[in-house]
Amino acid sequence: MGDQFETVHNAPVIASLNSSTKVNELALVTKDGEKNFRRRKQRTNTKSTSTFSPPSSPPPLRNMANHMPRHLSSLTPDEALAFAKRNIENAALVGDDPELYAPLFRNVSTFKRSYELMERILKVYIYQEGKRPIFHHPYLRGIYSSEGWFMKLMEENGQFVTKDPEKAHLFYLPYSARQLQKALYVPDSHDLKPLSIILRDYVNMLAAKYPFWNLTHGSNHFLVACHDWGPYILKEHEELQRNTIKALCNADVSEGIFIAGKDVSLPETTIRNPRRPLRNLGGKRVSQRSILAFYAGHMHGRVRPVLLKYWKDKDEDMRIYGPLSNRITRVMSYPEHMKSSKYCICPMGYEVNSPRIVEAVYYECVPVIIADNFIPPFNEVLNWSAFSVVVAEKDIPKLKEILLSIPSRKYLSMHTNVKMLQKHFHWNAKPVRYDLFHMILHSIWSSRLNQIQSSNSQPSPGFEGNQCSHFPKLGKVVDKKSNPKAKAFQMQSLGIARRHQSYHPTNQISIRTRQPSCGHEDIMRQLPQHVERLKGQYEEINMKEVLYYRPCTVLSDVAVKLFETGGPSLEIIKDPSISKSD
Repeated sequence: MGDQFETVHNAPVIASLNSSTKVNELALVTKDGEKNFRRRKQRTNTKSTSTFSPPSSPPPLRNMANHMPRHLSSLTPDEALAFAKRNIENAALVGDDPELYAPLFRNVSTFKRSYELMERILKVYIYQEGKRPIFHHPYLRGIYSSEGWFMKLMEENGQFVTKDPEKAHLFYLPYSARQLQKALYVPDSHDLKPLSIILRDYVNMLAAKYPFWNLTHGSNHFLVACHDWGPYILKEHEELQRNTIKALCNADVSEGIFIAGKDVSLPETTIRNPRRPLRNLGGKRVSQRSILAFYAGHMHGRVRPVLLKYWKDKDEDMRIYGPLSNRITRVMSYPEHMKSSKYCICPMGYEVNSPRIVEAVYYECVPVIIADNFIPPFNEVLNWSAFSVVVAEKDIPKLKEILLSIPSRKYLSMHTNVKMLQKHFHWNAKPVRYDLFHMILHSIWSSRLNQIQSSNSQPSPGFEGNQCSHFPKLGKVVDKKSNPKAKAFQMQSLGIARRHQSYHPTNQISIRTRQPSCGHEDIMRQLPQHVERLKGQYEEINMKEVLYYRPCTVLSDVAVKLFETGGPSLEIIKDPSISKSD
């Protein structure tokens, strides 16, 4: 940062995350520094107005309270995101924070810095197009209510929402998967295509009306869908499925739709009374939790029948049921069972997600998650091993043995952590800091930041900022008139998992590199040489110029891998589906 900042004399001394300096030592240094400053001020009787050039890493956020708004207003959205990412990478060490309980987090310092920057920077544009009830009509009741509550609170929000799309860092597609299902699905038809077509046509309409989708092919757009079908109704639009940031309750990495690190695992919350979403929370003390493990529910999916096969009516400590009968509920209701249990079993149903995970948190019961391939909510920031147990599906026969093997001290720690976790899973009619609305928004913000190139790598000219956005043309278009079979050369980084297909020609040659930084200058300089070599091997490709895109393009019919093994070399892989005549 080349800007100049006024010296802030009373600012606390901040230690890097990599520093071994202790927080109490910092306090002593800060106190001594303040005393020395007061002595100097008495001798000079003047107020210091000196300036300094900050180090390569951005100044601590707390020292920039007066300077940051003015500084950020001069940045484009992509520049502001790059600024935020650099700040997060250099996050100051956080001591005791009354709002955040450190054992819950993977790294409380980076989370706090990221959250504060989100509050200062993030702007979301909400498309106003779309008719009710599918669009702009939140459904606030039941097990799929998370998408509705987020939509309601997002559209009512004055802090993060902007009316100017040019200032937006994210674009929200305000539809409800639950409302789509209610409005369009024909019962027992098993046909989701009409739902998919609605979303396809909606996105195509936005892309035709506004430039923002086409600039990034949807990579800075996001959707929030909690219905089990949320991932499957995206399949009619390639870019919608592949590129957008998807906040999904059905966070199953085995399906190939939800991408860990890019998409967001959305908590599935059961809201029975929208007017009182936090009704009947809390649980009993550890000494009053006489049940080792509890589950009750329907038998759909592959896991639940196995659970009942091994544990229903087999052990007094393991209260494993199907749907609770009236005989049982007259003695103890479903919530009371959870409040009286040490562990609450949360097996997947038809899909990997389960509302029991959040219910367990609400009732201060340690959740036991049984769902292979499931990514738990906010996994990028929360340390789930601190307050939950994950059991592989194959280990269901050993479930009691696994739970009894957990030391008492470990269980007491997890129980305390679950209680401290509750606030992060609360829906509030008026959102408060670090609640569920803000945690979901932060995960989406974090995913957007992941698209920004790390400050540790130096980008080449033309490749600054967002790796998967804008796709500016750096060369001239291939002369397709002289040869309609001409192919385009493009560059791909193996460090990027996202792939985009729908906007490319059907026959292409793509170039990809193992260099995780897709702005590698040596490779960029040598690309024209490799292009000439390829033109010699494929005489039917008659090109006058080469078309370069930003990274994240997809490998297609002919893949050309550019390796760095002491120097870039080429390996040509011809797809057998392409004949020589092509």
